Amino acid sequence: MSATENDDYVTWLRDRSMLANAERIAGRFSAVPAMAQTPFGNPDTAAVGRASVWFTAYPPSMITKPGSSFLGTLGDEDLWRAFEKIGVTAVHTGPLKRAGGVYGREATPSIDGHFDRISTEIDEIFGTESEFRRMCEVAAAYGGVVIDDIVPGHTGKGPDFRLAEMKVGDYPGIYHMVEIPARDWPLLPEVPPGRDSVNLGPEAERRLQEAGYIVGRLQRVIFQEDGVKDTNWSATAPVRGVDGVVRRWVYLHYFKDGQPTINWLDPTFAGMRLVIGDALHSLGQLGAGALRLDANGFLAVERGSRPGAPAWSEGHPLSVAVNQLIASMVRKVGGFTFQELNLAIDDIRQTAERGPDLSYDFVNRPAYVHALATGDAEFLRLTLGLALRQGLPPSRLVHALQNHDEMTYELVHFDGPHRDEPFPFRGREMSGAELAGTVRRELIERLTGEAAPYNRIFTTNGIACTTATVIAATLGYRQLAGLSPDQVEKIKRAHLLLAMFNALQPGIFALSGWDLCGMLTLPPDEIPGLLAGGDTRWIHRGAYDLMDYRPEATGSPSRIPRGVALYGSLPAQLGDPGSFARRIAAILAVRARYRIATSVQVEVPATGHPAVLAMIHRLDTGRMQATVLNFSGDTVTARPASDHLPAGDPVTDMLTDEVRTEVDDEHALTVTLPPHGGVSLLVGGAGLTDR
Repeated sequence: MSATENDDYVTWLRDRSMLANAERIAGRFSAVPAMAQTPFGNPDTAAVGRASVWFTAYPPSMITKPGSSFLGTLGDEDLWRAFEKIGVTAVHTGPLKRAGGVYGREATPSIDGHFDRISTEIDEIFGTESEFRRMCEVAAAYGGVVIDDIVPGHTGKGPDFRLAEMKVGDYPGIYHMVEIPARDWPLLPEVPPGRDSVNLGPEAERRLQEAGYIVGRLQRVIFQEDGVKDTNWSATAPVRGVDGVVRRWVYLHYFKDGQPTINWLDPTFAGMRLVIGDALHSLGQLGAGALRLDANGFLAVERGSRPGAPAWSEGHPLSVAVNQLIASMVRKVGGFTFQELNLAIDDIRQTAERGPDLSYDFVNRPAYVHALATGDAEFLRLTLGLALRQGLPPSRLVHALQNHDEMTYELVHFDGPHRDEPFPFRGREMSGAELAGTVRRELIERLTGEAAPYNRIFTTNGIACTTATVIAATLGYRQLAGLSPDQVEKIKRAHLLLAMFNALQPGIFALSGWDLCGMLTLPPDEIPGLLAGGDTRWIHRGAYDLMDYRPEATGSPSRIPRGVALYGSLPAQLGDPGSFARRIAAILAVRARYRIATSVQVEVPATGHPAVLAMIHRLDTGRMQATVLNFSGDTVTARPASDHLPAGDPVTDMLTDEVRTEVDDEHALTVTLPPHGGVSLLVGGAGLTDR
């Protein structure tokens, strides 16, 4: 490439870079009076009240309205009328902006479902900025909020990374990357033909650490796979810079090698400028009301405190500070944030103290699946109690059914910083590591392999499955073909049980299109290309058609094959009183009527039966509410007791308004529940209104 061609290429990359665009966007918000009018120092406790039931979309998996894009479909008023009937008050769009990479001037595809962002522009496959703004207008007309994404931890290998490799301006400062002088290239592995980088093996990682180039191994290797990702570091192929010098770099990536990690403490603060500009674009230019912070727990890395110790890469104070900075900026422009932070309970609590307004509930999601898989809610009672005692109340959490990711079983709290601490479980004390190993083993045994060949393990992180196929496995269904109406009804009943657990407690309740339609996993032979890289999560991302837009479609516009929908489309379901959508609408109506989302969880008491979970909440009116759930396939009678339940008070079924019993002299109530059944109970008589 000649000098002129090189200059032209750099100009081409700059014009498309996130950093350059971020600087243009940020300037529009500088010295603006409105920026000083909104409180920002503390989390917005009103965020739950503004929109407490979320539909979580995944752009590649939605079958769209004829003639409409994904964004055009999410702005369809018929869809929002259906959402209104169900009780949905917000839509989380999922990642929409261009992702993947560039090689030369050619775009390369996303390697992580559009979570490897390379631009502030919306990917044309999902729609346009005007369609996004129209979607926000329609949502607002129905009292709804639109939630977009930013990824503060990494980008894809787009123009910004290519400019960094060429050592242009501040671009190397965006990333955790270090130039390796040619004399030390023997420390680096060769890059295979056709590749632009190669993952370091543990020995190369050690040598580079000893040579003073990198901080070495981290606390864990996310997405670890032998021979594919052995460490969190990769080396680039030789790249000629703008100055004519050929360089090789080593860069950090917590996730895949196409997701280089952003450096939040580089003196240029280029990474910070890039991310804040992207956030302002979503909020100020597109009109989103909130943002998800994806993978926001991995924003700092520091060498280990002693020889041989791993680098400090999780729960770092800088991550806490960065999250506070991002969340404060979002609050300054009138929005709110939630974080997807799969760390220990104390780390999540610390980050949330001044940072994001809400946090995804990674603590209890594997626990409620374990309760269903084993018919024993002991581990779930343990996780709920731990979070409550450690100052992470459910009112600050997003309680979700299925999302785009695996059902994680990393159990970071128990297998990480608290791995040596004792926890009471099954009649004895177990170390955190032993407890995590026990729960993980039982989930694998019951939800994958011969028991459920339609679910797959995803690296060391969790299980690729839909909510419906988790339930099918726990019910003992080894095959999904030819499920009978009775079997589908049993799946639906257990699905509603999980919805009750997540919805009938304080905080946000989130559900997906895969939940609303009752989607099954895709047969692997239908998506060999997507599975070729080892990412089994694609089996639970089958295409769904919420509104029966295109009954003849065999897949989504992103060419994801259509999955099997046990429950059908929303129009058909909303006309059937026994459908999943109608029954969940009744649950959400109780949630809204009694303002359970903004209640206070006061206790998770013993119930006298291992399969039964009870959660006690104080409503805004001062009255008590009890969510009582049976995680077994048998009819059971339980007797939850709590000093918060006044003796002699009547107990009313909130779904039927019928008085069921009264609190006895020991502050307990006796409840009989059908298999996988649940109730929401109001304690107390007339005198205080909940309407």
